[in-house]
Amino acid sequence: MNVAQMNSAATPAANPRQRQWLVDYSMPLGYVVLFAVLSATVENFFSLTNVVGLMLSVAQIGMVACTMMLCLASRDFDLSVGSTIAFAGVLGAMVLEHTGSVLLAVGAGLAAGAIIGAANGVLIAYLRVNALIATLATMLMVRGLAFIVSKGQAVGISNDAFIDFGDSRIFGLPLPVLVCAACFVVFGVLLNQTIFGRNTLAIGGNPEAARLAGVQVERLRVWIFLIQGVVTAMAGLILASRITSGQPNAAQGFELDVISACVLGGVSLLGGKARIFGVLIGVLIMGTVENVMNLLDVDAFYQYLMRGVILLAAVLLDQLKTRGERR
Repeated sequence: MNVAQMNSAATPAANPRQRQWLVDYSMPLGYVVLFAVLSATVENFFSLTNVVGLMLSVAQIGMVACTMMLCLASRDFDLSVGSTIAFAGVLGAMVLEHTGSVLLAVGAGLAAGAIIGAANGVLIAYLRVNALIATLATMLMVRGLAFIVSKGQAVGISNDAFIDFGDSRIFGLPLPVLVCAACFVVFGVLLNQTIFGRNTLAIGGNPEAARLAGVQVERLRVWIFLIQGVVTAMAGLILASRITSGQPNAAQGFELDVISACVLGGVSLLGGKARIFGVLIGVLIMGTVENVMNLLDVDAFYQYLMRGVILLAAVLLDQLKTRGERR
């Protein structure tokens, strides 16, 4: 075999590796380039105050994206997360107002999130309701409950201990940022190093094959949604502590930002594929774009437009990756 033949034989093997490398690292490299360009061109973007503010602004999205990743990986999704955030914040503020106990307020909010998540899981896994319809109905009902129990008014919070829950700093970083970082670590380990994570990807890839392999598909789906509800409620309580009130209209459109971040990070809408590091990059991209638009005083209407463009781009990117893998 001559040199030309050897090169032609090596090329097909090298190209798939190169394509996979581009798929795996295109988003992180793209974000590094974006961050460098913005640091050089946008005033105050690279300041310590703004970088910490950027991390704080994406903390809630990052927390919920970790569990939305599991939902998407199992071929489901949850549109009720924004409503759950609002309801958990309102309920926590109301319990705090009546009892003065931070522990009871946090416990009530987390319990509400667990119930909402488990209800979604039962509807989808056992009653076979389509995830779109089930979580859309839950989104409307939970948002309605938030307005009903609060009588449509914000519930003020004056308890310093509860406010510190979202305002205190450790090693110079806000507590919500550290909680978000802990979520990425915990759910990254859960996805990559445990049977729970492997089974989640298995039922997303092929539910029937996973069932034949002994995976309890319905029970696992309920657990995924229950965990989603608890983490989302925690994000709602942290948001309430940051804004010192439970707002029944909080986090509207939040679910679209979370799903966009996950899909940008490489989580497939068809299930069976997820990477925690990719989700982190997706969250940072969403937060950075919003942060820059705020720094540049871009009108809120154009910000809505940009969020829609990012969501569409994320879906198209997922479609292109799926088609490339099928080839």
